[in-house]
Amino acid sequence: MKSPRRWRIHSSFPGVVRSLLLGLLIPFGALLIHAKPPYFGNGMRNGWADQDSVVIWTRTTRFEEMNQGGHAFLNVPASLEGVIRKEGPASRYVADQLPQGAMLDEMLGACPGFPGEVRLRCYPIDKPEEKIETPWRETHADTDYAVQFKLDGLKAGISYGVELEARPIGEQSHTSAFKGAFKTAHAPEHGGPLRFCVTTCHDFLRRDDGLEGHLIYQPMQLMHPDFVVHAGDIEYYDKPKPWAWTVELMRFKWARLFSMPRNRTFYSQHTTYFIKDDHDTLKNDCWPGQEYGAVTFEEGVHLFNQEQFPARDPRYHSIRWGQDVEIWLLEGRDYRSSNRMEDGPEKSILGSTQKAWLQSSLRASSATFKLVFTPTPVVGPDRPNKKDNHANEVFSHEGKELRTLFSSVDGTILFCGDRHWQYASEDPTTGLWEFGCGPGSARHQLGWKEGDQRPQHRFLRVAGGYLSGDAWRDELGQPRLVLRHRDVYGEPVSEFAFPR
Repeated sequence: MKSPRRWRIHSSFPGVVRSLLLGLLIPFGALLIHAKPPYFGNGMRNGWADQDSVVIWTRTTRFEEMNQGGHAFLNVPASLEGVIRKEGPASRYVADQLPQGAMLDEMLGACPGFPGEVRLRCYPIDKPEEKIETPWRETHADTDYAVQFKLDGLKAGISYGVELEARPIGEQSHTSAFKGAFKTAHAPEHGGPLRFCVTTCHDFLRRDDGLEGHLIYQPMQLMHPDFVVHAGDIEYYDKPKPWAWTVELMRFKWARLFSMPRNRTFYSQHTTYFIKDDHDTLKNDCWPGQEYGAVTFEEGVHLFNQEQFPARDPRYHSIRWGQDVEIWLLEGRDYRSSNRMEDGPEKSILGSTQKAWLQSSLRASSATFKLVFTPTPVVGPDRPNKKDNHANEVFSHEGKELRTLFSSVDGTILFCGDRHWQYASEDPTTGLWEFGCGPGSARHQLGWKEGDQRPQHRFLRVAGGYLSGDAWRDELGQPRLVLRHRDVYGEPVSEFAFPR
């Protein structure tokens, strides 16, 4: 492991940014005080920011950084899961993927947790004297050493700084600190410009910037988005090295992914909304009642919803972002029917309660642009062999129902994760627009043939990148929205302006 260094702003910052932060004394990043755990190896994440509240997540770790010189996992086949399920013992789910004599904490990318106490200070960046402080909170193994803080009473459209401090349980002086930031949503009457980004499909195995993480985070950071939506498949439990057949291995994968410097730095500084999909719930195309290795679907849901990401119940929500934009975040796993169920009015991905909320809240919104973020496609097109989204025949009844709903509400535009290619589609029946942001890595594009342009497609690119959106009012006071697909270096590869 690397030995900690005193008062160090993390090296993943670009040089110019590091200099500015040091000069302005706003050190957003890791700031180590003493060489003693616990540390903040996973930084911090936030979620559910609205005009006056946010949830801050962090985790105490044994080391400052991930293990960059650890052992490689064995390349065992996916079929081993069934063998162990039949023959046992359950300890093989982990042991059979490690080199002989190795421990999980000794593997490449390991960022093990460590018990401690954490407190948080939060303040408007331009008014640091208005600092609020939480009591010390303990972290423990049963929650993977994670802790969350719900902050209320904030002000709309304000950039906030966050200071985290950690100390060993029972000690009086803190041993490490970490600084991050977030922004609250603009007030509904705010008419100023807004910028956001959308991404999907990340994992450690198919990262494209070595142990630094994913390339997209540097250009996204330079764009200074007001918020980011990660539309699911944030990590893949059902991909090898290791296959996450236990809760312990699932936790390992989360700690590894968010200890990579680019990923950790970005999410510690930007307002983010995280949506989960199948691969970061349990396994491909999963639904309630299933198991993967030693993990049940319900355990996978709890791990994501309550432990590894900022918690909220329910996990569907709408947030107004100024005069012209409101966003909807949909939950596509917790309430879904089995893929094998006969299609019809009772078969659902969203569930009846979420669907009723979606319909009423959309129709009640006065926003010009109603941006709906879903983990899976509604318009598509998708491949005929897929069976778990509204663009497929197996959920065609609810798919038609939703396309009718969305197209009947002026200004509604869909954004989806899940698909490993970038696209813009216009439904030929309803005129509904859907944008697939594409995979967040140059090594993660797959599943569609370049040039296979269907009647719905208005843009198609089988490559990694992300999507950006800019909303503003022009010189005549008219609302405008421009959406752009971008490559992993931030270069635009498409442009669509709304209203059309």
